[in-house]
Parts: sequence; C-alpha cells; structure tokens
Amino acid sequence: MIHFECDYACGAHPAVMQALMMSNEEQHCGYSEDECCENARQLIRQLCQSPDAAVHFVVGGTQANLLVIKAGLRSFEGVLCADTGHINVHETGAVEATGHKVLPLPPVDGKINAQQVREAVMLQREDASHEHIVRPAMVYISHPTEIGTLYTREELTALSDTCHELGLSLFVDGARLGYGLAADEQVDLPFLASVSDAFYIGGTKCGLLFGEAIVITNPAIARDFRYHIKQRGAMLAKGRLFGVQFEAMLKDNLYVEASRKANRQAQQIKQAFMDKGYSLFCDTVANQIFIVLPNEAIAALKEKYVITYWGKVDEQHAAVRLVTSVCTRDEDVAALLSDIAAL
Repeated sequence: MIHFECDYACGAHPAVMQALMMSNEEQHCGYSEDECCENARQLIRQLCQSPDAAVHFVVGGTQANLLVIKAGLRSFEGVLCADTGHINVHETGAVEATGHKVLPLPPVDGKINAQQVREAVMLQREDASHEHIVRPAMVYISHPTEIGTLYTREELTALSDTCHELGLSLFVDGARLGYGLAADEQVDLPFLASVSDAFYIGGTKCGLLFGEAIVITNPAIARDFRYHIKQRGAMLAKGRLFGVQFEAMLKDNLYVEASRKANRQAQQIKQAFMDKGYSLFCDTVANQIFIVLPNEAIAALKEKYVITYWGKVDEQHAAVRLVTSVCTRDEDVAALLSDIAAL
C-alpha cells in the first residue's frame, strides 16, 4: 500500500537521518541542555529575528499545545479556537485534562477572525454573572488550519492586535508550519514571532523523526516553562536528538524548500482530480487536499492507496483527504496520477 493519509507515515528527510547517524556516537548531557540543542535554539532565534525568545523542544504537537496553553492560563481561564481546531476534536481532551476549557467558535474556511474573538470576550465580560463563566484568555489557531487553509498576513495581524488590546495571548499551532511557510512567503518566521505570544515549528510532520520547537515571545508564558515540561512528562532524556534534527532541517532553508516540493506534489494530485471533473471539498494550496469522490472511486483508490475518509457528503459521495510530505516519493505521486486518470 502507498500512504497518502498523513504527513508522518514516512521516517525522516535524508539530511536528518544523516545528521543523526553522524552524531550517534557523540556523548552529551541530557534533557535538551546539550550543545546541539543550544545551537538549534540560537538558529531558531536568528531565523525568527527574535533574540530574546524562549525556545523549547518536545516530542509531539499535543505536548506542545497543552504545555503552552497550561503555561499561559490561570486556573479559571479558557482558550478560544475554531470548533474544527485540533485541540477541540483530535486531542482526546488533552487541554481539558490540564484543567482548562476549550471554547470553540464556528470557523469560516477553517479559520476564526478578530471580530469573533472580540464578541466572545465581550460576551463573557459584560455578563452580569461573568464570575461564573470561564474567562477567555488565549486564542489558539493553526497555520495551516485543520482543513489545510492558510491565514493571511492581514488576518493574523488583526487577530494579534485584537488579542493584545483585550489582554489575551495568541498561540499558533505550527505542526504543519513548513508547508504553510512554503505556500505563502508573506507569513514567515519573523512575522509569526512578531504577532504571536507563542508558536511552534513543527518537525514531526515536516521532515523530522519527531520533535516540535516551541518559540515563546511572551515572558509570562515562558516563565518556569521547563517545570511544565517536566511535570507533564514531556522532557526527553536524550534531548540532543531534537537539536541534531532541527539543526539539519533548518540549515540552508531546507525546512521550507522540502515542504515546497510536497506542496507541489499535492497540487499536482488536486489538479488531476479536478481534470477528471471531481469537485473540491475545500480549496487548499499546501500539502493537504480534500476531494469529493463517488463511493466507488474511493473504493477503487483504497485497493492501492491509504487515504483518509473525511465525511459523508450524500448517499453516493464522500469527502476524502490526501496528504503529501517532505518524504513523499515522486514515483508514488506518478502512480497515483495515473490511477486517477484511469478512474
């Protein structure tokens, strides 16, 4: 079977594997306090043009999400997000398990906007019984979103301005950030560092074996962050593995360029479906595509490919998701394009 259901089905980019092999016999201290991790931190600060940012490494996105949210909220506060947001639907209540309520908002094209945030905040503040209602104090978004769409520079600026005017923090989930950066160069690392209080550079879905780099520009969230990491079981003993991988993937813009190739592959696949007359569930420009297909076409593809069922459209049709990654092989894409043409 050929896998197009997610962007972490493969191992890692060859440059990452080579770096891991080259460093395998080195000895370092543990818990990300080694030279490799410090070099990676300095590189990330330089790329973000944020010399004072705190940079921390964890294994996966759920760890990153719950840690930042836990560190950024008081016990009676909650986090606003799209009702399709990863923390709301795909993390088994991980945020709620830290004691904080997720406050979902209805998205448009997978995104929430500044006006929705303002209305939600004022609804709580102006309620006569506001002390009985969880107080919104953070906004969580992902870039790209759960359905592969991208926030524009203007949308992110408006969200940031509104959050900071109202005293909220803005947190950007970057699990697929490489693909977002490659698809829209106006939203780059320095810009994200300037508009958000915290975001993370996703590695697991963008060429690393594992690992996310959390970048925190708000000192209130950064304070005592390693205590949160340890308490939540997220402090990796062999932390040097984070540093080695991020150094390799961020060198010479490889993180973005490898993601750009994956985006091109996904867009080739999208165009092949459209050329056959199939409609889009939603339009995307990065590495996730969502297509509405007849049930028989889905069954035919599943004989050879692993794809994600996204939802029923009607009795004869369903939406499916296909995803490419920095490790997707050109020959697998070519095979899929041929089989789409034959549907």
